[in-house]
Amino acid sequence: MSVASSTLLAVAREAAAHAYCPYSNFHVGAAVLADGRIFPGCNVENASYGLTICAERNAIFAAIASGARRIEAIALACVDATDNAPGSLRMPCGACRQVIAEFAAPETPVHIDGVGTLTVADLLPNAFRL
Repeated sequence: MSVASSTLLAVAREAAAHAYCPYSNFHVGAAVLADGRIFPGCNVENASYGLTICAERNAIFAAIASGARRIEAIALACVDATDNAPGSLRMPCGACRQVIAEFAAPETPVHIDGVGTLTVADLLPNAFRL
């Protein structure tokens, strides 16, 4: 199934509206395409920041919980980033990059709202693998 990047980005933006982010006030949404299905995710913060979960991992883990094992594409939207915000404020964190690399091939597209499309290898060129 071919899904347009615009469709994935729209799902990611919609997912961001459901974010629970009372500490950062930074709503993030993600959409993962796996097994021809789209899985949304949003960031969920916790007063103990270490327990916070990012949108990307929420979406990926939902896909895995549904039986998917390979990500075909992922989209990410940081809807509170201003139009002139640098790309670095829109990128996945290091933990999310590693989780993405676990379930996606190096050439898998990563559509980042306001930045463009990169690959997993662009984001994490030397991913840890066992």
